[in-house]
Amino acid sequence: MTLPLHLTVNGQSVAEHVEPRTSLADFLRDRLRLTGTHLGCEMGVCGACLVLLDGKPVHGCLVLAVQAAGSEVQTIEGLAESGALADLQRAFHERNALQCGYCTPGMLITAHSLLETTPAPDRGEIRTALSGNFCRCTGYESIVDAIAVTIERRAEGAGA
Repeated sequence: MTLPLHLTVNGQSVAEHVEPRTSLADFLRDRLRLTGTHLGCEMGVCGACLVLLDGKPVHGCLVLAVQAAGSEVQTIEGLAESGALADLQRAFHERNALQCGYCTPGMLITAHSLLETTPAPDRGEIRTALSGNFCRCTGYESIVDAIAVTIERRAEGAGA
């Protein structure tokens, strides 16, 4: 049995039929080929599957695709294509805040969401925001540094 699903993904209207048990992360990866949404723990702990659902970060592995019906979903691909992440991506690169890259999309979505709601968080607030993202390669200091540099550049008007 499949159910109709209508939603907007990265600004594009999408109409599909999905099995009720299909997670949003699986739908994005398997049906829409948006593979920047990674599957890690599949328990909502690691942050690799983060997407924005109506502007709020959610774990795509815990949300059923049918629960997103009628909603706006933004993936890492959509945010990158829009340029919304350009300065964060540059800072991540400059500060070596990415190694294997598996956690990076979730880290960038977390950082983007944080800076949308709190334009000038301190390092403690950055660490708290990142507490739902796991990285086994870089450690977190370089990631916190990259976000802090982005904040400084935005304050100086040198964002993207």
